[in-house]
Amino acid sequence: MTTRQTCLDRDSADPLGGVRERFSLPDGAIYLDGNSLGALTYAAAARVGETTGQQWGRDLISSWNSHGWIRLPQQVGGKIARLIGAGADEVIAADSVSVNLFKLAAAAVRAQGPDRKTVIIERGDFPTDLYILQGLAEVMPGIDLRVVEPGGFEAALDDRTAVVLLSHVHYRTGMVRDMAAQGAAVRAAGALSLWDLSHSAGVLDIGLNRDGADMAAGCGYKYLNGGPGAPAYLFVAKRHQATLRNPLSGWMGHARPFDFVDNYQPAPGMDRWLCGTPPILSLTALDAALDAFDGVDMGQARIKAGALGDLFIERVEARCAAHGLALVGPREAAARGGQVSFAHPEGWAVMQNLIARGVIGDFRRPDVIRFGFAPLYVRHVDVWDAVETLGDILDSESWRDERFQTVSAVT
Repeated sequence: MTTRQTCLDRDSADPLGGVRERFSLPDGAIYLDGNSLGALTYAAAARVGETTGQQWGRDLISSWNSHGWIRLPQQVGGKIARLIGAGADEVIAADSVSVNLFKLAAAAVRAQGPDRKTVIIERGDFPTDLYILQGLAEVMPGIDLRVVEPGGFEAALDDRTAVVLLSHVHYRTGMVRDMAAQGAAVRAAGALSLWDLSHSAGVLDIGLNRDGADMAAGCGYKYLNGGPGAPAYLFVAKRHQATLRNPLSGWMGHARPFDFVDNYQPAPGMDRWLCGTPPILSLTALDAALDAFDGVDMGQARIKAGALGDLFIERVEARCAAHGLALVGPREAAARGGQVSFAHPEGWAVMQNLIARGVIGDFRRPDVIRFGFAPLYVRHVDVWDAVETLGDILDSESWRDERFQTVSAVT
């Protein structure tokens, strides 16, 4: 039987246990929301202070050269590449996930030619992914956007399919897709695969090249800990870089941006996927935050995240069995990303009560409470204590308090 002491013993033996010291975590809080916003690293806080106070404040515009600001998108992309199984020359940091998905999907449709105009996505994936494709269909003539039921994209593939957009880990359920098998099905149909890695990078041992991915995008502010609204990144496999062209032909993606010529010529490689001026302060924070992964084996990270999720499910179903919680998503660790979700009829109020008690997760409509297990800083004892707090809240029905009923703008 698992006990709190068992959890402490597991933490003592954890090969990633020392990494937690790289994070600035509030005293008394159990932070289980890294799947929405990662925790602050000491390195990121220090680097942003240095960038504002010394580089921007003292060296001003010369910092583009003297402090390497101009190459930050490539530098950050190279650090992320290691975490997602890509080459350093296949990833660049830029824009937001939404913008990057638009750029990649548009480029894929254009490259596939006039006979392939179908774009496929499954219903229920993260909303921005569908919204972006709906907008794309409005501005690119002839696109046939097919929104299929979950698990139905393979049956929808045909010789008109240009690109399929899939979330590697589902934001609500935590289900992880088989990238190798599902990507192979897309390739067999002559189409391109586009993966949203927002809920998997930094917690799973992703292998984009190993699994034959064509394109991908993801955010920097969840498990990568880059800060609120941190820049995103995009991946284009080497074999596609010469043929795919960024539809947002901004000056930073030009082959010679400082020649200031009138005609656009795309830069070679991943530089063509830049658009406007890089956001240096937020890129700096992300760059420093990624140093928390130094020495981290992502295979070990995935194993730990799975073990934390297993422990959470075990403890919730034992401690809170009488309170109507229903597991949402996979039970098996191999089929899960870094989060576990439960449904409860009063999920919003229960989560607000948890947050007031120092256990921080989040809520997704209509009734899902989510808990993220970032393996770099979440401990086994955190899971034990979080479930004990949840059980106490449900036993006492303290969530019924009026202060937990008001729904905020951000859930």
